[in-house]
Amino acid sequence: MTMPMSATTPAADTSCQGVGPRPEYPRPDFDRSERWLSLNGEWSFLRGEADPAIAEWPERIVVPFAWETPASGVGAHWLERAWYRRSFEVPSQWRGDRLILHFGAVHHVATVWIDGREVGAHRGGYDPFEFDVTELAAPGEAHQLVVRVDAPGDKRSISHGKQRSLPLDDYDSCSFTPSSGIWQTVWLEPRAATFLDSLQLGSSDRLDAITVRGSVRGPEAETATVAITVDGSAAGTVEVDASTLAAGVAIPLASPVLWEPENPHLYDVVVEVRGDSGLDRVRSSTGLRRFETRGDAFYLNGRRISLRGVLDQGYWPQTGITAPDDDAFVRDLELARELGFTLVRKHLKLEDPRFLYHADRLGVLVWAEPPSTGRFSDAASRDMEAQVAAMVQRDASHPSIVVWGLYNEEWGLDWDLPGDPAKQDAVRRAVALLRSLDPSRPLVDNSGWTHLDTDLVDWHVYDEHPAGWATKVRELLSSDRPTFPVAVAVDRVVDKSLMITGDVPRDRPLLNSEFGGGYTSVERGWNLHWQTQELRRYERVSGYVWTELTDIEQETAGIVDAHRAIKDHGGRPPRDANADTVPVFDVTPVAPGHDLDTDGKVVAFTMAVSHHGAEPLSLDVRTGWSPRFGESPHTPPQPVGTVAVTPFRLSEPLAVSVGLPDDPSLRRLHVMLVDPRTNAIVGRGALDVAD
Repeated sequence: MTMPMSATTPAADTSCQGVGPRPEYPRPDFDRSERWLSLNGEWSFLRGEADPAIAEWPERIVVPFAWETPASGVGAHWLERAWYRRSFEVPSQWRGDRLILHFGAVHHVATVWIDGREVGAHRGGYDPFEFDVTELAAPGEAHQLVVRVDAPGDKRSISHGKQRSLPLDDYDSCSFTPSSGIWQTVWLEPRAATFLDSLQLGSSDRLDAITVRGSVRGPEAETATVAITVDGSAAGTVEVDASTLAAGVAIPLASPVLWEPENPHLYDVVVEVRGDSGLDRVRSSTGLRRFETRGDAFYLNGRRISLRGVLDQGYWPQTGITAPDDDAFVRDLELARELGFTLVRKHLKLEDPRFLYHADRLGVLVWAEPPSTGRFSDAASRDMEAQVAAMVQRDASHPSIVVWGLYNEEWGLDWDLPGDPAKQDAVRRAVALLRSLDPSRPLVDNSGWTHLDTDLVDWHVYDEHPAGWATKVRELLSSDRPTFPVAVAVDRVVDKSLMITGDVPRDRPLLNSEFGGGYTSVERGWNLHWQTQELRRYERVSGYVWTELTDIEQETAGIVDAHRAIKDHGGRPPRDANADTVPVFDVTPVAPGHDLDTDGKVVAFTMAVSHHGAEPLSLDVRTGWSPRFGESPHTPPQPVGTVAVTPFRLSEPLAVSVGLPDDPSLRRLHVMLVDPRTNAIVGRGALDVAD
């Protein structure tokens, strides 16, 4: 079709910098930011089926915010087609280069024209794509860019994660407002005719070199020289040809520094493709680290760790699945870390690459997974596999990613994985694909429910009360072939098996990757402490993922609200529940403010200590009193015993007996675990006493 030219053209951006909303360079993991031009900002917008060649364009939309969002300026819901238009001018300094038009992500099908000539189309709502538009856009001249986006209301056969569908997904009750259209940055950049097309960075087996693998495309691909420079390398700049780069190159390091959460050291990597047609330079970074499973435990760089994670769905009130600004990623990651979590499970979403860039540099571990489909079909399983391939291709260089996920709770499998061989085949294909693309990370085949072929055995069990939760956990962990109840609808509860056949394997980590309870923030703070300490009671459990970090629309299970303000947790800081070292009380709590009873004179209970630190410790146990819901003791700490702790082993029990204070307002007993070498509190818990 022929598209109309615009009557106005903005001035050329000769600075080649980002401007407007989300001005930062969008791909720090594949960085050509020396020369680029952001196309974010205000575009003309046209709804629906109107012919854009003759229609008026009465609206404006702010890119890169989805058209449902307030930030877009449109706020259109259940719109299945829309058109975007803007003018641009290519900087004259780019003459002689190839001109590439990039889209970070568009949900769901994008068709692109320049000056009325179709450039191409892309299907898939979460992965980046690009077009070479050199022949269509001359430097120094005005051009018009038009994008048509088709975003079906019925999303059940496409990867869409938590975006709501009509007709409804089976999991509609925990879905949210869709984010349709352009939702990540659009930009132009020049590059040489022969260029670096892909780049994967990693670590050598001996943790003494950065591995570099990539592909070169263009007319001189076979003769071009590839120069690789790794900051801190022992070899300086290494020159290879394209075939050697494709096979992989190890760049030895002079004094290797490992990437760890406590010291997230990153190595800068520069890859230059040099040919007669010009120079293409790409910058990236990675960390030197090894993450692995040994038996039922996780190891990072040879050191055993536990995964203490939080579910993060990546939604914001004004901007949907697009972060309002780059700092929003930093705030969420720092918030998770301040709350004591070591891992973020980015749930059913291929997040913006800048999130992973910040996770790398801040030292936050990430569980990454593709968006889910809604109903099973051959088309849906193929769409899922396409997202898996895109996820690994884009994100595998990030050291922060330590777990790959695939399906979740049989979503997109009609909640019937055990009963349908075709669905089982689909899961096995996805597993085989992911392992072939990246065998270096453990994967989860079907998170939370029935497992077929998995490196981690995870499960999802919810209960609104710690006592019910403890019973479910005990029953699950005491059985070789456990089942557990799952509410698949308001009026339908079914029993799910943890394994499709056979016993739960003992040679793989076991973790609860979704759990939580309580209807108010105080109840959830209470449950967070009691439920996490219950998991710490079992040495077989290698990690957990609490649901969840933030509130989203109707889902108010967040530790913080949708605007990232921390909620009232009844004086129980989440960081205490998620510490390396925590008390584990042999108490059945009744309600917030009423954890245990007393005879009016003495509080007596038994406790142990779970320690996930690196070294054995001998800890003093001290107690103090405050009013109920107090965060710290008002009375001087009193010693009640000593506990010897060994990493990843529950300590021997300690019987505690403490006199009740005369002041009736003091009814919260704080239990502090103190390292006598430094007098530092390394763990703490609290019990509210009813008399």
